[in-house]
Amino acid sequence: MWARLIFCYLLARSASKGTFGLSLLALRASSIVFRGQPMSMTLEQYATFLDTRDLVWPAPPEVHPPKAKPHLTPMPHVRAVTWNLYGTLLNTFNGQLLFEHPNKFVMDIALDKTVQEFKMWGSMSRKPGQPADYMGEIYRRVLSDLRLAPSPGEKHPEILSERLWEAIIKKLNQKDYKYDLNFYGPLSEYSRKMAYFFHASLQGTACYAGAAQALEHVQQMGLKQGLIADAQCFSFVQLQRGLTQQHCSLPADQLFDRSLRALSCEVGGRKPSERLFKQCLTQLASQGISPMQVLHVGSRIPLDLAPAKKLGMRTALFAGDKESLQATPEQLKDPATRPDVMLTELGQIAAIVGA
Repeated sequence: MWARLIFCYLLARSASKGTFGLSLLALRASSIVFRGQPMSMTLEQYATFLDTRDLVWPAPPEVHPPKAKPHLTPMPHVRAVTWNLYGTLLNTFNGQLLFEHPNKFVMDIALDKTVQEFKMWGSMSRKPGQPADYMGEIYRRVLSDLRLAPSPGEKHPEILSERLWEAIIKKLNQKDYKYDLNFYGPLSEYSRKMAYFFHASLQGTACYAGAAQALEHVQQMGLKQGLIADAQCFSFVQLQRGLTQQHCSLPADQLFDRSLRALSCEVGGRKPSERLFKQCLTQLASQGISPMQVLHVGSRIPLDLAPAKKLGMRTALFAGDKESLQATPEQLKDPATRPDVMLTELGQIAAIVGA
């Protein structure tokens, strides 16, 4: 505990003063052996540490609002609001988290940065070509194996990014791959940090304008707030960092009750799996909140709103970005999929709930 407190203090000083020397002191503090146990950084601390270094990350895509008019109807009966993550609260390329980028150049850069950052090249077969080429072969092979793995009882299984990188590390371990256990932690934690680094190199992320304001409004109105989203082990860290950039007055942990975070990486199924929605609804039901009293906000009718509507939830379509919006004229007219309200800005949630 004390080691991490020292780490956070020194790291904050280094970030505010722009000095890398203090960040190195913070790293030493984070690796202090406390009562015989090495103290590694948490994933959030690791992300903060990366901020102190001269690293180049891809920027989130420019937002292109579609030609749409908001449809806002007050819903005084709503007692809880659940949100989709990527493409609704978080802006990222293609409106979703990718394992493979369609642009080979971008994919190769992310793989090469990961190989260099974690010093993998020495334990990789020295075939002709660039490190990214050989790592790409390993990566795609492991990804294919995970996609083909059996998933009893789930039609839409989630692939865990940290499991993918853990499998890659185990392959490298066969050639004496080594890493700093005190700094990164055990394999399970190391693979999570590697997954965060790779995806941060692959896709830029940031909260959409007004995200913090919208979440703060729901919180101030005394409504329950949850996440029903496709996500990875680092997604909540990305959300927290995005909200911090918007000077959100509350940490994400206080905005979203832990029991109301139905994330695909934890539940095991990804949208349109009903498992995500049912888990959150079960928790809300234990608090006396019915599906009709829950508003789900998402940007994709087939994956976000249709499953929610099927289970009796109210739905809000976020039509603020062409990149993430998935809604056809037919879906907007069909009673089975038509959203109850439509937002073109996240802050418009204030006109729907708690007004």
